[in-house]
Amino acid sequence: MTNLRDLVSAARDGDKAAFAQLYQEIYKDLYKFAFYCLKNETDAEDAVSETVLDAWQSLRKLRQEDSFRAWMFKILSAKCKRKMKYYASRRGETDISEVEIPVFQDRDDSLELRRAMNILTDEERMIISLIIFGGYDSGEVAEMLRLNRNTVRSKHSRALAKLREALS
Repeated sequence: MTNLRDLVSAARDGDKAAFAQLYQEIYKDLYKFAFYCLKNETDAEDAVSETVLDAWQSLRKLRQEDSFRAWMFKILSAKCKRKMKYYASRRGETDISEVEIPVFQDRDDSLELRRAMNILTDEERMIISLIIFGGYDSGEVAEMLRLNRNTVRSKHSRALAKLREALS
């Protein structure tokens, strides 16, 4: 089995198969992150596709091979944030809360959890998704969202409390 650093290095040199293997390792988490943030299957798929395309085109900019996963989530979170701002600007015209929820085969993606995630604000969903699917800590999330670290921690805590209440 090829290690992550070798795959990233090969992908940087233009090896499409290496990049495809890297993507294969994280595509489910990328999609889950985008879907929970955007609450729309099509927009989530589009955001992931755009992320993969941007990543392939700018792979040489990645400084550390070990940061590939975090780098991909950073690109994706920027795309989701942009789309969420678009949603907010059109909130009166489109009700995204009525979007049909796709069916996942994974146990982690129960209907109850997806519905519970929908009660969170856009910012809370972004924070929860970055921490759970992206694997970021509160400091990294704070930096990405340009928030105070303590603000991220308190919003994360409140969001988890909302989820617990909705799931109980």
